Amino acid sequence: MEYANAEKFLKSYNRIESQLKILYGGRATQNFTDLVKRCTDLNITVRRYENELIDYGKLRNAIVHRATDSQEVFIANPCDNVVENISFIEKQLCHPPRLMDAIKIKKIASVFADKPLIEAVNAFAESWQKSLIVYDHGKMAGVINSYGLYGEIAARAQRGEDINDFLMHTPCGEIVSQEMLARYKLVPESATVFDVFTAFEEQKNLLAVIVTENGLPGEKAMNLITPADFPRINRYLETYNVKPF
Repeated sequence: MEYANAEKFLKSYNRIESQLKILYGGRATQNFTDLVKRCTDLNITVRRYENELIDYGKLRNAIVHRATDSQEVFIANPCDNVVENISFIEKQLCHPPRLMDAIKIKKIASVFADKPLIEAVNAFAESWQKSLIVYDHGKMAGVINSYGLYGEIAARAQRGEDINDFLMHTPCGEIVSQEMLARYKLVPESATVFDVFTAFEEQKNLLAVIVTENGLPGEKAMNLITPADFPRINRYLETYNVKPF
């Protein structure tokens, strides 16, 4: 077909425009470039591809001469590379990859709230993980962070307290705090990889993202994502035909 690429380009463009209007709640007649600029604060994908999207908005106007009631009338045909690029952006924006598809479920170190802290110390040593999920009667009660625990031990040692007694007789649940939990973000298993990137971008002191069934407190942790997982996510994105972070 003479204008096959133009048709493919326009399909991706129209889907992107519709998604931007959903994101921003924009008017049906709102200018595409204006939509893009307004959505950069709302969506990490739009923010990353802002310049390309604005260029494609101008290209759309150059490709389409006028629209009849039944079809678009083309006067130019974009190259294959442009069609592929806008298709990639459409895929990211309209069908972003799920986090749980990019990062398979992995074993998460945990400890029970009524067990002594020495078990948390042993769990850190065995797993080499920096975060332990604390469960109380089957529900997630909080998180113990290794550095937070080290700080607590150091503070007690400086006060001359018996560290052995502290570790052997203090229940894990006793040192769980909302302050520490605030540095972990809960997301549902339906979360996308971009939800995770956005979470770390918006909260600079975030330690990890915890995936649960619905992203609600008390639910069992299904996965725990830290910046150390970003290379694995990027490798997945490369196979998903999108630009890695």
